[in-house]
Amino acid sequence: MHFFLIVLAVHALVNFYLALRGWQALEAAPALRPWWTLFMVLMFVAYPLGRWLEKLWFHPLPIGLHWIGSFWFAVMLYATLMVLLIDLGRLLNLAWPWLQTLGGDNMPLLKLRALLVVFGATLLIVVGGHINAWYPKIVRLDLSLPKQAGQLEYLRIVAASDVHLGTIIGPRKTAKLVATMNSLNPDVILFAGDVVDEDVKPVIKQNLGENLRQLHAPYGVYAATGNHEYIGGGEPSIRYLEEHGIKMLRDTALLVNEAFYLVGREDLHKRWAKGEERKSLPQILEGVDPSKPLILLDHQPYRLEEAEQAGIDLQLSGHTHHGQLWPFGYITQKIFEVSRGYHQKGNTHYYVSTGFGTWGPPVRTGNRPEILVINLYFKE
Repeated sequence: MHFFLIVLAVHALVNFYLALRGWQALEAAPALRPWWTLFMVLMFVAYPLGRWLEKLWFHPLPIGLHWIGSFWFAVMLYATLMVLLIDLGRLLNLAWPWLQTLGGDNMPLLKLRALLVVFGATLLIVVGGHINAWYPKIVRLDLSLPKQAGQLEYLRIVAASDVHLGTIIGPRKTAKLVATMNSLNPDVILFAGDVVDEDVKPVIKQNLGENLRQLHAPYGVYAATGNHEYIGGGEPSIRYLEEHGIKMLRDTALLVNEAFYLVGREDLHKRWAKGEERKSLPQILEGVDPSKPLILLDHQPYRLEEAEQAGIDLQLSGHTHHGQLWPFGYITQKIFEVSRGYHQKGNTHYYVSTGFGTWGPPVRTGNRPEILVINLYFKE
């Protein structure tokens, strides 16, 4: 509850700052000020009102508010950064006057022009980021493991993380995910958590599970839980995925085809959602044959050394989105040992995916969405 109040307070303060600066910038066009006020009120309430109404009434009106509010988060970020830059320039102008060179003798007109520049630049960034979010890249990685896997010489893994199925990631994006993954000829399909974006009701209403049923791989389709599965209540989301062809690995190790193990850890958020600690890796791996390849799904890439110490060969994670929106990637790089991409510690290989879907705004400006193709070659 406290976290929600903090987020709402920050949301209100940022919107008030933008509303105030916009009002001031419309000094040269006072007739537009009431419309500006109405616009800012609508933007402020769109996301929380849309999300609340969606739970009661899955209808184009709350869905539209949800979409508008989601885009507005990205607009808020880049508009605020630009307005802060303008305010910094105004402060510098007090010490070293320079605005006169831009037409400072007519300050109301200059402020209006600045508002139009901020609006236009923000629109270009957000539209470009939305287009970028629609087109995932295919990341290909070839790895050799010093182990045998039964009769297998290699294993092709097709994987994704952070799909965030829901209102924003709906039927078209889900169909694109399924078609792309199937086209890559996987031996096994893996999801490293956050398949569902919190509330599973929009997933059910849009029947996205039927898309998931179309995923095909000889050795199956598997997933670990992510924090968003638990934010959305845990069991309803997990049960829905299981009912639609995805085997959930929850603190368990599964021997596949007598050749390799798939290990799935519960997400760390289980502790906050259910008051239960997840199992340690040594507990999960008890009775496992360490001579066979061990592939781990662990959504949040914390404490990477645990996988190395447990003898894991390959760990797949997600969660970070590498910030999703620039410049947040610099923050995730400080929080996580690996914010995105490939890493190796000892004999353990790690890959932290930027994710397929989006959380919040359907916009990516810091990186591209991705689907992984990992070819594992087995050698003694």
